[in-house]
Amino acid sequence: MSNNEAIYDARALGKGRMAVLGLQHLFAMFGATVLVPVITGLSISATLLFAGVGTLLFHALTKFKVPAFLGSSFAFLGGYAAVTQMGAEQGLSLAESLPYACIGVVSAGLMYFVLAGLIKIFGTKRVMKFFPPIVTGPIIIAIGLILSGSAINNCNQNWWIAILAIAIIIVCNIWGKRMIKIVPILMGVLGSYLVAACFGLVDWSAVREAAWIGLPFKMQDTAFAVFANPNWGLVVTAIIAILPISLATMVEHIGDMCAISSTTGINYLEDPGLHRTLIGDGLATILASLFGAPANTTYGENTGVLNITKVFDPRVIRIAAIFAIILSFCPKFAAIIAAMPAATIGGVSLVLYGMISAVGVRNVVENNVDFKKSRNVIVMALILVLSIGISYSQAGCIDLGFTKLSGLAVGALVGIILNAILPGKDYEFGSNPEGDKAVNFEINPSLRK
Repeated sequence: MSNNEAIYDARALGKGRMAVLGLQHLFAMFGATVLVPVITGLSISATLLFAGVGTLLFHALTKFKVPAFLGSSFAFLGGYAAVTQMGAEQGLSLAESLPYACIGVVSAGLMYFVLAGLIKIFGTKRVMKFFPPIVTGPIIIAIGLILSGSAINNCNQNWWIAILAIAIIIVCNIWGKRMIKIVPILMGVLGSYLVAACFGLVDWSAVREAAWIGLPFKMQDTAFAVFANPNWGLVVTAIIAILPISLATMVEHIGDMCAISSTTGINYLEDPGLHRTLIGDGLATILASLFGAPANTTYGENTGVLNITKVFDPRVIRIAAIFAIILSFCPKFAAIIAAMPAATIGGVSLVLYGMISAVGVRNVVENNVDFKKSRNVIVMALILVLSIGISYSQAGCIDLGFTKLSGLAVGALVGIILNAILPGKDYEFGSNPEGDKAVNFEINPSLRK
């Protein structure tokens, strides 16, 4: 079946079948998207709302041509953790610290506009040489390793439930067929959650008290709440700590666009253009972060669904986005998600964080980074040691007097500067298509073509 036939068939399916296809895409993105607010403490309802709104906005900015769904990005988990920890040191609660982290993510979203402008002016190859795998790979590895401690703490609540979640994910990911293989995280969450509920390990009180219909977010949970009584030092710290993460997520975005193009057989990097897709992703991230939702990113799970169904009509994705928006107005639904046992979150996170680090390793390996060169060894070594060492030190950051830098921020900045000034750079974006697609935080990377 050709791509044009696949698109035509989608239009000929009728409203009922199109709705079913949209629900399938919602099902594919759901487990991973809601897991980010569960882990960070951000609003689940706001997450669903701005995943839907962000997706529709992305489609509008890309001329309604790209069949991509935007869901919660896992790459910023380390940034949220770093900022909330710094906020706690200054006497702020989690709810009071998260808006500062959201401001940091807004700054990261603005970097998409900068990269889009540079690509429009100079071209992709010239710009991407400053973000080689020897920099982005170790940053991604460090993100997963830094977060691993929190996963273990959650697993300690009940290791049997955590192990069950891990086992289900592994079975679904390796032996699952079709849609089951697409959603291993969701299967792990549902399976372990159900068993925990059967054994009386779930507190349903908040679910009983929650309303059926309500607004998806509260203004005190948004980034705007910071400016009622701002702590400017923490604002600057949040920006410095989180902005470098955008280096990894922008490369991830390019990898996603390559994957979707490969799946559909249509070169979206040329039409509507990589600059447009970057702006769409960045604007969706900014909007979500301003209103207390996680950063958005294009989702590999939904690319997997495209690969299975061979229906590439972007309208199907937009139907999924509308379903997500509708669900966001049901507080009772959000309360059910929030009641998830900590051990379930721990088990799922343990796999997730490990897979994030594995993506970083994959990025380095598939781009054939030459570790016989001392400059590459030095760059990677300093990124890893600084990122992880500072994060797990007693202070947890570097205090410069006027601001504090997280380990990830220090590692990323040092890596970028060293790579730029040391001789021997040999990375050229586009010379290795498989390597260019190696940066992706999707839950089931085996589905990438």
